[in-house]
Amino acid sequence: MKKIVLAAILLFVASTTFAAGGVGFIDLQKALNLSNAGVKAKADIGQQVKKYEAKVTAEQDALKEMKSELDKQSVLLSDEARSKKEREFQQRAKEFQRFTKDIQDELKQKDADFTKRIIDQILKVTRKLGKEKGYVIVLEKSESSLVYGDSSVDLTDDVIKAYNASN
Repeated sequence: MKKIVLAAILLFVASTTFAAGGVGFIDLQKALNLSNAGVKAKADIGQQVKKYEAKVTAEQDALKEMKSELDKQSVLLSDEARSKKEREFQQRAKEFQRFTKDIQDELKQKDADFTKRIIDQILKVTRKLGKEKGYVIVLEKSESSLVYGDSSVDLTDDVIKAYNASN
């Protein structure tokens, strides 16, 4: 129902808009991924992922070694000593889980921050470019449920160029 209403509104707006100016669209995801800032943000996050992967792998190896030693020594240890070692292992495993969750949360937050900042700037450039080129409406390709848009009104590449030039 929502899409039908949106389509009707778009048809009405489009029919009245073509007389007054033009309708264009932009693919925000493409602009985000191909802009210089987007490429750099992706590379920065990739660097952090690599840095954390080394720490995660080292801790996984240490946990495997700890578990292996515990399994080897379990028959030789007293019940009390075995219980103590098992608690130490469980504690370290919990800390590892918290550490990996914290890493994931941190990386998601950084990605969201980069994305929001870049998209806000891309939208400013899009508004400016839309005014300069005489568009009265500029839609976002995926969010507006755009089914078809002629490439002649696709502003994505122009926006990427203008955005890169402004940064």
